[in-house]
Amino acid sequence: MKLIKTSKEMHELASNIRVKGKTIGLVPTMGYLHDGHLSLVEEAKKRSDVVVVSIFVNPAQFGPGEDLKKYPKDLARDKALLKSFGVDFLFCPKVNDIYPEGFNTFVEVKDLPDKLCGRSRPAHFRGVTTIVAKLFNIISPTCAFFGEKDYQQQLIIKRMVKDLGLPVEVISLPTVREFDGLAMSSRNNYLSNKQKTSAASLYRALSFARQEIEGGEKGSGKIISQMRALIKKNPGIKIDYLAIVDPQTLRDVKTIKGPALIAIAAYIGKARLIDNILASVK
Repeated sequence: MKLIKTSKEMHELASNIRVKGKTIGLVPTMGYLHDGHLSLVEEAKKRSDVVVVSIFVNPAQFGPGEDLKKYPKDLARDKALLKSFGVDFLFCPKVNDIYPEGFNTFVEVKDLPDKLCGRSRPAHFRGVTTIVAKLFNIISPTCAFFGEKDYQQQLIIKRMVKDLGLPVEVISLPTVREFDGLAMSSRNNYLSNKQKTSAASLYRALSFARQEIEGGEKGSGKIISQMRALIKKNPGIKIDYLAIVDPQTLRDVKTIKGPALIAIAAYIGKARLIDNILASVK
């Protein structure tokens, strides 16, 4: 595995790879890798001739008071993991390479970012789409891999790719979970064992909601109230949102008539955790 530190070198390498007719699979990350990231790497290996993993803690997607400075980092550990998975290139640019002095251009999708996480993190998805667009421009991957834990993110990126006509296939893969159902996240590192036990209630609430919907319950309000009651039985959880929405528009659904996305965000200690699950009325 070769470590690449500058956009210029990465772009030149990627251009040479494409000239040879080889496909490139990109796995964009912010590092501190876990099994969820590695599942993306495994799929990229299957679908691509060359695999590039990027690690970049993107300041543009963090708001004031968020955990940019404290975000977990362990590059040596990440490098060892990726090397064992046979990754070809690890791209680790510096902030001033991606955002040089005077940088003042952003890529912004309308509507979708205003829902769910966008309500409490208003500039977050503008930062996400900007960095992903830059990575796509630098690397020109054939396909790029994202996890469904960040459902809203992958939906927004797919919209950006479609609207801008970018020649990249965006592939979404299922959420990878701990043994108790907790969605894997780099921010789980913030949690104590007691907090992790509480955090597992998020998935239990999502699973309950799916059972209710698949059992014929169509009232979102009733289901959300029951979810809230289940979660509140566990200490130390502050709910940011509970929502049942259309999986394509992310608009709230009052009466469930077909596929629905059940989504949650909550604060547990220093961590803001998100999770979701799909369900459909049978």
